[in-house]
Amino acid sequence: MNTLPRKYAFNWDVIGTDVQEARPALGLYTSFEVYRLLQFTLRDVLESRYGTKAADEIFREAGTLAGKAFFERYCADATDIPSLVKTIQQEFRTLGIGIVRFEKTDTKTMTFQLTVDEDLDCSGLPDTSDHICVYDEGFIKGIFDSFTGKDFTVQEVDCWCSGARTCRFKATLP
Repeated sequence: MNTLPRKYAFNWDVIGTDVQEARPALGLYTSFEVYRLLQFTLRDVLESRYGTKAADEIFREAGTLAGKAFFERYCADATDIPSLVKTIQQEFRTLGIGIVRFEKTDTKTMTFQLTVDEDLDCSGLPDTSDHICVYDEGFIKGIFDSFTGKDFTVQEVDCWCSGARTCRFKATLP
């Protein structure tokens, strides 16, 4: 664990709390191109400095942090898996993250398979035969980890960029 002094440890206040004062004309939203500009320029710098594997690990870890924060803000009232699923679907759509569909839900083994259509991170990108949504893997992991108190493994098994035209994730307990 890094013990260096930190300036921007994440909490919701870092993002800003009063949008009406900060952006009275523009409000909450911007284009997905601006989001992707941030994402892919940050990825470019991380990859250049540390290599693809390390950049993926950093993105996945950031996604996990974001997923935990997302859970605390949007899903903390979920009392069971069906209410968690419903909340995830509603909030992902409302926030423009993507359209979530749970294909398989096994609460005995805590195994889930879900898709994200119109994924904010990759839908519309060229086919590269890669699964690029490592941030999403972490994001979904953060939500499930927070809800269950367990350490999930989330893997993207299909991606828009691999030609699937949806992103499909499996969440399991190791």
